[in-house]
Amino acid sequence: MTTLSLLRRHSPLASAATQLRVLSDCQAAPRFTDRLELHGLSPLKAGRVEVLQVNVGRVCNQTCTHCHVDAGPDRREAMSQEVAEACLRALDTADIATLDITGGAPEMNPQFQRLVVGAREQGRRVIDRCNLTILLAPGYTHLPQFLADHQVEVVASLPCYLEDNCDRQRGDGVFRRSIEAIQLLNALGYGKPDSGLPLTLVYNPTGAKLPPDQQALEALYRDELLRRYGIEFTQLHTITNVPISRFLDELVAADRLHDYLETLAASFNPLTVNGLMCRSMISVDWRGALYDCDFNQMLEMGVADGVPSTIFEFVEAELAGRPIVTAKHCFACTAGAGSGCGGSIVE
Repeated sequence: MTTLSLLRRHSPLASAATQLRVLSDCQAAPRFTDRLELHGLSPLKAGRVEVLQVNVGRVCNQTCTHCHVDAGPDRREAMSQEVAEACLRALDTADIATLDITGGAPEMNPQFQRLVVGAREQGRRVIDRCNLTILLAPGYTHLPQFLADHQVEVVASLPCYLEDNCDRQRGDGVFRRSIEAIQLLNALGYGKPDSGLPLTLVYNPTGAKLPPDQQALEALYRDELLRRYGIEFTQLHTITNVPISRFLDELVAADRLHDYLETLAASFNPLTVNGLMCRSMISVDWRGALYDCDFNQMLEMGVADGVPSTIFEFVEAELAGRPIVTAKHCFACTAGAGSGCGGSIVE
């Protein structure tokens, strides 16, 4: 039986090793390192750690079709207090400006508020990667005020300003609840000019295509959301769908993986490489293991040998300059205008 057939049989929770084999076996794209070498950009190395991105687990109140984390209500992976405290110690001992908290729905983790309070007490910038609907869920309705009180930046997924398109990707009724949650955030000052409460919306395409121009799409979002719902926001990020996890399964099932990887590789933009998020970030999983990015985390591609591999061993100086671990999924971050947790990389 072929690797692709195995993925179809066992998806959407195929092992990381199986996903890597599928990507490696696909002949549509060269090795990512080969493309870097072709442009004189190899070896790819990290700079100093500017962002500590903490994935607190895979528990979520939604099951989105594009989710690279395979998060959902049935998942049980969750960060412990021990790991959360180690993350705060790492922040305290290193000059890292930003704590970026993600999941799952990070707010559902019992350590979420401790991470926020601890990092803000240290004077760190804190980002909450929020799915919006959690802010309306029983037991979590205090969160909008909590986030505002601690000046947490909210980065929220809203893959379209049209209800049908959004619900197709994120589930029935999600769009309406998301709009209600944004209106709650707006009422607290989020997304308002000079409020000090940034609200970033995130777009990712439906299906196997690259996102459109970020600036043009932001202008369209701004006009449509204000006109339809009176909504304001700070900025829009566009993110390319990475061919792993549920999206990889979708591509394989539709026999689109070859075409999509070919599109990503053909759209490789060398100008994106200096701005790749892996060069200024370290990613921590719910168990405390370290990765170059959240996508590598989901593929269980740990940091290179010879550097600290867990948050308990964290030494920023030893992680700066490390070689970055790559595979074919990395073409998603360098295609077109580029893509990462901060949206497109180049104009």
